[in-house]
Amino acid sequence: MAEIRSAADGIRHELDRLTDESVLQPSELPGWTRGHVLAHIEGISAAVARQVEYARRGEKVELYDGGQQARDQAIEDGAHATADEHRERVGAALGRVLDAFAALEPSEWDAPVRFRNGVVRDAGFALWRELVIHHSDLGTGCNQQEWSSGFCHHLLGFLEPRVPEGETFILRPHHGEEIRLGEGTDGVILEGRLQDLAAWLAGREIGRGSVRAEHAGEAVSLPAIGPWPSALAAK
Repeated sequence: MAEIRSAADGIRHELDRLTDESVLQPSELPGWTRGHVLAHIEGISAAVARQVEYARRGEKVELYDGGQQARDQAIEDGAHATADEHRERVGAALGRVLDAFAALEPSEWDAPVRFRNGVVRDAGFALWRELVIHHSDLGTGCNQQEWSSGFCHHLLGFLEPRVPEGETFILRPHHGEEIRLGEGTDGVILEGRLQDLAAWLAGREIGRGSVRAEHAGEAVSLPAIGPWPSALAAK
C-alpha cells in the first residue's frame, strides 16, 4: 500500500504543475500526448478501484466497463481535457482507488478479481506498475532512473513472459546480482543499470549504449522481445 500511495503522490505532484499548453505536448509514448497518458491514468485507477470494490462484495467485474473499445475511446476523449479538468478527474480517480485499498481488511487482499483471474493483491501490483511507468511516460522530467530497485525487480519478474520461447536473458546489472529470465537454452547476456534493463524490457526508450547485449562471446544488437503480458492490449 505504501508503494501505491507513493506512486500516486508522484502523479499528484505532476498534476499540480500542469498547464493547458503542457497537457497537449507529446509524451514519451509514440502518438500520445501527455493528455492521453493522464486520461489513461484516470481510467486505470478507476478500473482498479472497481475491481477492489466489487471484490469486497464477493463479486467479479470486467476491468473496464465496455471492454477494450470503451477504454480506448475514453482515453481519446479525455486526452483533450484542460489542465484543471485533468487535475479534477485524475485526482478523483486516484483518491477513489487509494480509499478502496485503504478500506481492505488483511484477508481481503486475497479476494478474487476478474482481472487476470487473480486476487486484489495482483490488482494492486498492476496499479503500482501503471502509476510508476506512466509517470515516466509523461516526459516531465521523471524517468526510469528514479525507479526503485524493488520496483525494477518486480517489473522484470512480471515481464519475464516477454522473453521469446527458447531464449534466456541473463541480466547483469552494474550493481547487484545476476538475474535470469526465461527457460530457453539460447542465452543472451544483457548488461546495464538495473533501471535501464527494466525500462528496456518494458519497451521504453533508453539512452544509446545504456544496455549492451552479448551472445556467444560477441557483441550483438539488443534482442527482440515479445508482447506485453497484459489482460488487455497495452500501450
